[in-house]
Amino acid sequence: MTLSSILKLSRYTLIYFYPKDDTPGCTLEAQDFTGLVPDFAKLAIQIVWVSKDSEISHAKFCNKYDLGITLISDIDGSLHEQFAVIGEKKNYGKVYIGVIRSTFLLDNTWEILKEWRNVKATGHAEKVLREVKEII
Repeated sequence: MTLSSILKLSRYTLIYFYPKDDTPGCTLEAQDFTGLVPDFAKLAIQIVWVSKDSEISHAKFCNKYDLGITLISDIDGSLHEQFAVIGEKKNYGKVYIGVIRSTFLLDNTWEILKEWRNVKATGHAEKVLREVKEII
């Protein structure tokens, strides 16, 4: 399934770019977003996550944690590039290029209504929910 086809399924889409399936921060955040799916659905917002992991990896990740969000595989990085979410990161003083955790609220015409860049996993889902209530 492509992002274009997914955007047509709901009035709004929350798209979140994350580094890797089944890592501590990504798992915590995926569980947080899954818990809030009903709250987002009341606002006509679907949740889509994007990483460079394979569809097989996504399926294992979803099944292992019973996630209620849609995961898209962007192995070639084209969506990452389109949303400019690859950049310089630092970890324990080491600088490297990687995925910058970022979230975007889009309408079904691809218009970006709000963006959150370089986010922390803890508390992000709740923050996004609070802020989207003010936008839509």
